Amino acid sequence: MRRSNNLQRLFLLGLSGPIVALNVWILSQVFRYFEHSITLLVVAAILAFLLNYPVQILERTQISRSQAVIAVLLLALALLVVLGVTLVPILVEQAAQFVDKLPASLADSQRHVASLDIWAKAHRLPLDLQGFSTRINNQIENQLQALASQALGLAIITVSGLFDLVLVVVLAFYMLLYGDRMWQGLVNLLPASIGLPLSASLRLNFQNFFISQLLLGFFMFSTLIPIFIGLRVPFALLFALLIGVAELIPFIGATLGIGIVILLVMFQDFWLSLQVAFAAILMQQIKDNVLAPRLMGNFTGLNPIWIFIAILMGAQIAGLLGVLVAVPIAGTIKSTIDAIREINRPKVVTTEVLPEENQVRR
Repeated sequence: MRRSNNLQRLFLLGLSGPIVALNVWILSQVFRYFEHSITLLVVAAILAFLLNYPVQILERTQISRSQAVIAVLLLALALLVVLGVTLVPILVEQAAQFVDKLPASLADSQRHVASLDIWAKAHRLPLDLQGFSTRINNQIENQLQALASQALGLAIITVSGLFDLVLVVVLAFYMLLYGDRMWQGLVNLLPASIGLPLSASLRLNFQNFFISQLLLGFFMFSTLIPIFIGLRVPFALLFALLIGVAELIPFIGATLGIGIVILLVMFQDFWLSLQVAFAAILMQQIKDNVLAPRLMGNFTGLNPIWIFIAILMGAQIAGLLGVLVAVPIAGTIKSTIDAIREINRPKVVTTEVLPEENQVRR
């Protein structure tokens, strides 16, 4: 009997792998077919999750939810307009200057690498630094040429992006007003033992995760700007923003952004890139060891290995959007399963042992 149970368990485990792989493949195909629509809905839902927090704060002042939603959206749009008037022109100017200066920086880096390659050959080191640098420079130049040839396409994409932005804002507005009713209707389709834990876990993971990531990204951006300006780093605002935006990618985003910035600065000044590396890594350690535990804690409850696997699967299925939502989705699944197990766990009844003199009374 025991042997039969073991064979049955092995059979089920053997079938689970192909079934999971088939479901993942079907999910990726469905996403590719409805990619644009799903992306707009997910971005609008994330925006609604983020704006729901200040909406709830305004509701405590005894105003209606519709008034709170309108006030928060107007404030958010006003903030976007202010940033568009002040910050965006500076970023566009620095980006244009960076693209113009990049060929000269690549030529300088090529000369530095050539001198290092000569030194390595003189000391009989098995390195081909010049060949490696040439391949990287060729790749960068090819990408720049491709961007220049697609200028008209980029302009069309910009117009389409503005339309998508308006659509996302409108969707977020209606989600803030009527999202609870729609979500409650979907949850009611599930059994109560699954629907209630799923609803609570989804709200906790998505809202807390994205608010925490935005605050951590803003910390890196705001602290690195004065440091980079003090170090006289060229394109300081652009590089600080790159690191701050990369922070939105969980687990590896900050390291990836810092690495790219160090590489770009290294093309212009090697010793300056070392100072940038020291400053950025120092801020990253403060963020990871002081701020992140207080903001995020361990609400996902996921092992770092599972986080990395979730990010890889999200990137494979949905690209950048999948990378951004992979961790909160994985945290939602784990929290829901843990809550269901806690509900179904049998209750242990304990009996109190009375003193011997009170057990039997004659």
